[in-house]
Amino acid sequence: MGLQRPDSDTEAMSDCSDVCTSSSVIGSPLWPQSFGRTMDIYSRSTSQRSEGDLGLEGISNAFESISSPAAARLRDNESTVPLLEKLGHHQPDNTGSEDTGQGSTFFQALFNGMNVLAGVGILSTPYAAAKGGWLGLILLLAFALICCYTAILLRRCLDSDPCIRSYPDVGEASFGKWGRWIISIMLYLELYAVAIEFLILEGDNLAQLFPSAGITIGSVVLNPHEVFVILSAVCMLPTVWLRELSVLSYISAFGVIASFLIVLSVGWIGLLDGVGFHQQGSLLHLDGLPVAVGLYSFCYCGHAVFPSIYGSMRDRTQFSHVLVICFILCTLMYGGIAVMGYSMFGDDLQSQITLNLPQEAPASHFAIWVTLVNPFAKYAITLTPVAVALEEFLPHSMASSSKDMRFWGTILRTLIVISTVIVALTVPFFGLLMAFIGSFLSASVSIILPCLCYLKIYRQQLPFQEASLVGVLLFFGILVGVGGTFYSLKAIIDNFLGLERVGLFQGY
Repeated sequence: MGLQRPDSDTEAMSDCSDVCTSSSVIGSPLWPQSFGRTMDIYSRSTSQRSEGDLGLEGISNAFESISSPAAARLRDNESTVPLLEKLGHHQPDNTGSEDTGQGSTFFQALFNGMNVLAGVGILSTPYAAAKGGWLGLILLLAFALICCYTAILLRRCLDSDPCIRSYPDVGEASFGKWGRWIISIMLYLELYAVAIEFLILEGDNLAQLFPSAGITIGSVVLNPHEVFVILSAVCMLPTVWLRELSVLSYISAFGVIASFLIVLSVGWIGLLDGVGFHQQGSLLHLDGLPVAVGLYSFCYCGHAVFPSIYGSMRDRTQFSHVLVICFILCTLMYGGIAVMGYSMFGDDLQSQITLNLPQEAPASHFAIWVTLVNPFAKYAITLTPVAVALEEFLPHSMASSSKDMRFWGTILRTLIVISTVIVALTVPFFGLLMAFIGSFLSASVSIILPCLCYLKIYRQQLPFQEASLVGVLLFFGILVGVGGTFYSLKAIIDNFLGLERVGLFQGY
């Protein structure tokens, strides 16, 4: 029997709790149980679609029941049929929720969205402009338009049934348990890779400030970059052990302000510190365009968090307006610093604009320190969803009590941090790694998967014109994903093996 459209969010929650079985965290009993909850930390407001008020501490404690034999049997017996086919199709709720006085306001949701989108990508858009040339900046605008539209498609998928509350739920509603697992793995890989980028970022910029900080221990020689990658991880490790990240979430909100300050600092150096905007640059670099595509795609990888921001809003009818404004403001920042950086340093730009800034200028030191602060908070918030998801696989004997859960969870989180350090030291190419993340993971999460899920869920309701448009965007996402991944991965391997060609892919 199909679900009847509820008259209010309260009734929707009641219907959902009756129909969506088992889990105390989200409606589906399949892994991951924790994704929606861990993403709520980015919205800094409890989702109105969530059940109860567990918080991150509650997620960890809930794993005792999640890892129990009963829960395991429920997961094993779960059908592969998509959620919507099990529950019956629910008519899309296009009216949104009424203003209940709870949840985030329009401006809070706007700030949360800006905080998700305005990340470390702002450091590499000038480098992307240098790789692709002036005409390549058209791709920045294209990705902004496409990713904004696919975020709206993702919202429509959430509206298709009240039991769908997170991105993995959308995948399960579309393609069953395999859809849920594939989307979840892609999202967690993206978060893991961004955490690695944070370590490389810290190592590069601290080495710029302290270029003589190399260390020799016996026969082991560590250059300044390696020293600061390790030290940064050691300093951030205790934050990864935390089970309550509310304080860090407010510190990480500094990211919006930090991005704005970096843009202002670069403009200040160009106008007042003697650098000037004299570089003409090139119209188009075909050989570097695939890398630029990956970098531009990385700038708009916020789709994992958008469902939490949407669910936390007091009036969800305003979500589309929040998205449009977020993408416009972030594109202005990304495009502004790309134009300024390319006009200042031309094709000599390195992977992070801060590495090109003159060391003697006070504004350069200010920009670097602003850049360094934010990853210390965002590193833990980025890795926590990955750690919590892996904690779900701990056997019952290791998660039988809160004390055991903390002990083994802390060991697991420490191992995850160590693994990010190893990867950051092995592949220290900030720009190319970001291009790989953008091409392989961000393009999939932000373009390909939303289009596929939307076409699957609404396949019998879409007019031909809309289905054709979504199909074209899907083809574009696949083209970007395959082409950008191949070229960025090839460049990483060439540099890893010491096969860098002169004049190509300089400065990572």
